[in-house]
Amino acid sequence: MPLDLEEQEQLDQFKAFWQKYRNLITGVITAALFAYAAYSGYQWWRNSQSLEASKLYETMVGAIAKGDKDQTLRAADDLQKDFGRTPYAAMSSLIAARIASDAGDSSKATDYLRWAAKNASNDGYLALAKLRLVTQLIEQGGEKDFAEADQILNQKPIAGFESLWLERRGDWYLAQKKNDQAKQSYQEAWKKLDQSKEFPEEARGLLKVKLDAVGGVAQ
Repeated sequence: MPLDLEEQEQLDQFKAFWQKYRNLITGVITAALFAYAAYSGYQWWRNSQSLEASKLYETMVGAIAKGDKDQTLRAADDLQKDFGRTPYAAMSSLIAARIASDAGDSSKATDYLRWAAKNASNDGYLALAKLRLVTQLIEQGGEKDFAEADQILNQKPIAGFESLWLERRGDWYLAQKKNDQAKQSYQEAWKKLDQSKEFPEEARGLLKVKLDAVGGVAQ
């Protein structure tokens, strides 16, 4: 059936439009398909990574149950190396740090905490790693340790952990016998803790002990 003049004109306009913009349109469609394929591939890779990481983490838990420190730390090392972008790597590093510390290897414990404080993909694990690293550095008590702890505490606190950040700052001052600054930090931490209502009574009790030790008042 022959086209009328109006339909022929529309067809000619479409042909002209396609001739002019076909490369751009094809490019956009191709880019969109590649983006979708990349996203799908990433989702598959992430799920696959998580599954493999969970198996290795189970191996680590089994080693802990058997009291096998060496196998436990090897599993933590493997999770860092092969599955560093999964939450299991940060979890295992925090556990490995505790085991190394209990075994008297403070250097190894510090290394695990540093890794988690730099690489944890979950805010909760990231905050715990930084706070525990600060505590570890304060306990070590060297000039470089205090400087590193100070750098961490100067960072913006992870949301929800502001009170603990201030409490660690108080610990940092107290370890250097700066009692007035420690008292101020502890009192600020108490106010934040009292506002949050989320932390267990044990946390409040510990902070109150610290406040009492420097002559502060829990208001």
